[in-house]
Amino acid sequence: MKSTSVDIPVHDIAPALEIHEYSIVWFLILTACLLAVSFIFFKKMRLRENSKEADARQQRYNRLIHIDMTDPKKAAYTICKEGSFFARDNEQMQSAYKTLFERLEPYKYASKVELIDEECLALYKAYCQMIIV
Repeated sequence: MKSTSVDIPVHDIAPALEIHEYSIVWFLILTACLLAVSFIFFKKMRLRENSKEADARQQRYNRLIHIDMTDPKKAAYTICKEGSFFARDNEQMQSAYKTLFERLEPYKYASKVELIDEECLALYKAYCQMIIV
């Protein structure tokens, strides 16, 4: 006797379905979004940092040009302190600062000093005009 089960089609078992796996796609999308947000965040932080540096530079420049010259000793110390910040800009600024610093030495270390002379004031004004803010 021959088996007849081979001839009978089976209808209760469904064919295999293809299951689409999207987890890698979602992972890549999430990663791209996180990278974009991180890039934007760090870019804004860098811009904020640069603006703070520019503000600090502007504040130092304002302190340098608004020095009270009635007290020559204090003025000499302030010019040397605030001027040293801008001396790092380039070699020309460094040599101008060195010249100005040397001219202000007598005003810093003497117990009683006269008002700052015109030549020294001219060097100071020239130095202030050289500064790029």
